[in-house]
Amino acid sequence: MPALIINYYKGQPQGVAPTITICNMRKHNKMQNMNKKQIHQGHVIAVQGPVVDVKFTGHKEVPDINYTIIVKTVNDKRVILEVAEHLSGNIARCIALDSTLDIQRGAIAVSTGSQIKVSIGEGMYSRIVNVVGDPIDEKGPISDIRETKPVRRPLPGTQVDGADVKRSGGSELLQSGIKIIDLLYPLVKGSKTGILGGAALGKSILTLELIRHVVKEHSGACVFIGAGERIREGNELYYELSKSDVLSRVMMVFGQMDEPPGCRFGVVMTGITLAESIQRQNKDVLLFVDNIFRFVQAGAEISTLLGRVPSETGYQPTLISEAAEFHERIRSPRESGGSITAIEAVYVPADDLTDPAVVALFSFFDSVLVLSREKIQLGLYPAIDPLLSSCANLDPDIVGKRHFDIAQDVLHTFQKYEELRRIVLVIGIDELSAGDRIIFERARKLQNFLTQPFFVAEAYTGKKGEFVSLGDTLDGCECILAGDVDKMNEKDFYLIGALPR
Repeated sequence: MPALIINYYKGQPQGVAPTITICNMRKHNKMQNMNKKQIHQGHVIAVQGPVVDVKFTGHKEVPDINYTIIVKTVNDKRVILEVAEHLSGNIARCIALDSTLDIQRGAIAVSTGSQIKVSIGEGMYSRIVNVVGDPIDEKGPISDIRETKPVRRPLPGTQVDGADVKRSGGSELLQSGIKIIDLLYPLVKGSKTGILGGAALGKSILTLELIRHVVKEHSGACVFIGAGERIREGNELYYELSKSDVLSRVMMVFGQMDEPPGCRFGVVMTGITLAESIQRQNKDVLLFVDNIFRFVQAGAEISTLLGRVPSETGYQPTLISEAAEFHERIRSPRESGGSITAIEAVYVPADDLTDPAVVALFSFFDSVLVLSREKIQLGLYPAIDPLLSSCANLDPDIVGKRHFDIAQDVLHTFQKYEELRRIVLVIGIDELSAGDRIIFERARKLQNFLTQPFFVAEAYTGKKGEFVSLGDTLDGCECILAGDVDKMNEKDFYLIGALPR
């Protein structure tokens, strides 16, 4: 139905009547939608730390949530803002992805009309980029870029009859080469594994060893997300990967501890976007996050800065939805032959496994590896506590009956050992019965056998790293449990690879 539309042209002199045209309502709606995508300008009206308020005057519309706005500082430095809230009066409350130190009140703010987009392609391998995809490794511009992709996208939601997502039925094991992981917490392609532990328990070392094994032994591709960790750790990671000759198959994204919370929060979305780009090429990719707790922590900081009332636990009220926004993108679509397997380090504040943020992350993991300070004090590396950890993939339908039976026997032996250890502390080992003493000694041999020299820790252990196949791990545990090596000293099992024939 035709309608009268009054067109006000920019720069039209005052007092001149507006031009009146007759057009189709459908055409008018299309023009309105095009205008929404136009680039708008506003100006900064307030800066409070990393929170910046931008006002868009007149007929200009406020950019959508998660769209970006660019502001230049007095030093001509570009600062990217991400819209977090809409306030009354055409005001966009934004979170800065860089320092807001030199932003002046009244500075011009230009809307880009889109979300953050990052480059994808083969040129991203061996490079380090920030949250917006810009290189920060001082190697110049990134070459061989195919296209750009937005880092955020709508959640996939529930699929009807599993039409879009592969489900178990053909679970494929991924051998890590680390004995205790392959035996008790097997990695399955497309699964999510959490490595939980407090400070200085070896989360980063374990992650680094897994990257080395995946690239070297499986010729795989990796994406590493450094979320809120120390600059020193990122520097060491880069040179360790370079030394191990695996840098050419690793993409790295960093938002480190000295950067604003918006950067530390958004960096995981940039990382999962890179992982999805590899997956679309029908390739399997391993996604490493160090540290996913810092992502949650950054979300809590942003929530506080925006003035939101925290939940009863002290964290942001949107904790679960923010964690789900990231984890729900780790999936294997049916139309793609590739998969994303996630391994995430989780910092545990004060070694408290009941921390609300840690508990919230539990529900997304298929396997939980808990690192123990007690194991570290005993010199057992990797310091995984088998009685506190768990794995949904340890199933006879996935790993096979022999593997499942051996793993259960190992866990039962460790459970019995923990009971006997407390008794031995009181009455001594000589007071145990003959049967209990055999179990006690075999458990200590198993405990030492499941330690392993790491390639990335050769400088600390003085021993050459080893990749141990699953078959060798199962054979070694079977021999110890059967009593075939009862005459050997338990020290002979410490920090070795496969059991000597």
